Amino acid sequence: MENIEQYIAEVQGTLNRLSAKVIYNVIGVLEYARANNKRIFIMGNGGSAATSSHFACDLGKGTIQPDRPRFRVIALTDNMPLFSAYANDMGYEHVFSEQLASLVERGDVVIGISGSGNSENVLKAIKLANSMGAITIGMTGFDGGKLKGLADLCLHVPSSCMGQAEDVHVILVHLMCTCLRKAPEGHYQAPSELVKVGTGAARG
Repeated sequence: MENIEQYIAEVQGTLNRLSAKVIYNVIGVLEYARANNKRIFIMGNGGSAATSSHFACDLGKGTIQPDRPRFRVIALTDNMPLFSAYANDMGYEHVFSEQLASLVERGDVVIGISGSGNSENVLKAIKLANSMGAITIGMTGFDGGKLKGLADLCLHVPSSCMGQAEDVHVILVHLMCTCLRKAPEGHYQAPSELVKVGTGAARG
């Protein structure tokens, strides 16, 4: 009983430490992508791969509104023949960046999910996305790792427990998709400096 209550209390405490401003800004970037016909790419490993697929599913279907554009979203975890070909022939660190190299364009949104924030294949893909003028978002745990400083926006879950960080990532997926489904058009706004990056201005 003690372990159950402790786990629940720790997750609740982590949720209370999340930045509502960052969540708002990420939703704003996703809304920008929907309104401007930009694609969204999502990636991660292990449990974060499952969250990537889940996120793509919920964005693609769970946000549909009859008077709004649909999200153009791709989970880079889901094409296993291509994923395994890159892993086998070039190395596992290239499985996401090589897919992005063929697809990503300026103004697209690239989301990397990594509990540690240090997954090499995610970092490599985020670096590529930055160089291509995409808007990059990280979802991390622990201290945020390298991803926290590399992505334009980072949903940092301040937990040193991988399972609880992944729990909160899924909660964030549901939270953001609910907001995108229910909010009126224009309610969420992307930070202006990120939209400028995505529409042709040089990245600072």
